[in-house]
Amino acid sequence: MPIKLKQIFVFLFVLPMFSQVQEEVNAPLNIKSIVFKGPTEDQFPIVQLGEPITLEFDDLLAQEQDYYYKIVHCNYDWTPSSLLKSQYINGVDNQRIINYENSYNTLQAYSNYQLTIPNNNTKLKVSGNYVLEIYNNSYELQFSRRFIVYKDVAKVGAEIKRSRDFTFLNEKQVVHFTINPVGIQLVNPKREVKVAIIQNYHWPTTLYNIAPQYTIGRQLVYKYDQETSFYGGNEFLNFDTSDLRAPSAAISRIEYKELYHHILFSDRARADRPYTYFPDINGDFVIRTLQGNDNSREAEYTQVHFSLPYTPEIGLDEVYVFGKYNNYDLNDENKMTYNEESGYMEAMIKIKQGFNNYKYVVKNGDGIIDLNSIGGNFHFTENNYTIIVYYRNFGDLYDSAIGIGSANSRDISN
Repeated sequence: MPIKLKQIFVFLFVLPMFSQVQEEVNAPLNIKSIVFKGPTEDQFPIVQLGEPITLEFDDLLAQEQDYYYKIVHCNYDWTPSSLLKSQYINGVDNQRIINYENSYNTLQAYSNYQLTIPNNNTKLKVSGNYVLEIYNNSYELQFSRRFIVYKDVAKVGAEIKRSRDFTFLNEKQVVHFTINPVGIQLVNPKREVKVAIIQNYHWPTTLYNIAPQYTIGRQLVYKYDQETSFYGGNEFLNFDTSDLRAPSAAISRIEYKELYHHILFSDRARADRPYTYFPDINGDFVIRTLQGNDNSREAEYTQVHFSLPYTPEIGLDEVYVFGKYNNYDLNDENKMTYNEESGYMEAMIKIKQGFNNYKYVVKNGDGIIDLNSIGGNFHFTENNYTIIVYYRNFGDLYDSAIGIGSANSRDISN
């Protein structure tokens, strides 16, 4: 083989081994309120093949810019799969989003964009992991979101247990589950089947690469303790700005300037306080306005003011307001600053009207993020868990998603 051809062959062979993991890319500050969901209200699309997914977002530049979408099929580990575009899409992607309108009756002007898949141009053909990417007219990636398409050929049963490790007895929750393949004959389950366990639809804390602990007939059993455990965290805090002019329980006062300003009551660290249950939506948000009929295009943007007492435990660490409202991004907008006069950490964030969950997280000088040092960890905390089951037979080119299971820690047991 000539040297050049040999070098090309080696390059093509090695390239897939170093494929880049498709992480979610968060949007620039002019793009806000990204709502991405399937048929349910949860902003985490897990759909059966053929079911619709919808994307909605606002551009605060309000210039009716052109945006385009692209779909990438991925393996279990979120590296791009070996499938050609034509093997996982009927039709084409890289199409312009044509459904958009400007806001009306709002102080903050914005353009609202909406996309549904499948549509006349794009239909998905296979199950598995997908990434939806949004580009501007200069073909610069603006943001991306993951979603799952599955075929229901494996039944998943799950329950939540307290940790058996006395060190974390009051802090951790453990996911026990079983998988019953219905339409698949497994030969080597440890190689053919993979799972991902997700707490509250938050990808960064997902557990991967967990093999079946044992099998009973065709049933795969996962009853680990440490391997499938999560810190319980605490219930999310919340506020509701659906009515611009009426303070809710979390809002101390409202001011009218260039926009409405909603000043929240000061929060406090809860790690050293007893656990108290109050309902939340596990970090999510719901856009709604009482000042109009169209939540998408009549909801106002308001400046929401957060404050948290500074404590010596925070030290020089960075503190952020954390929630689904910006896909849990840690950026300059939601980073808190210290007010020497008040002794509080403070932040002012522009957020669309509605009901929002949030909490405070810490990032230290080494870039390590601690999700629960301020809120605390409690095994009582209500959390939602999702189990995604993947299957790849010998010779297959991709990992198919074959089953979904879910459980909630409201029913936690010893």
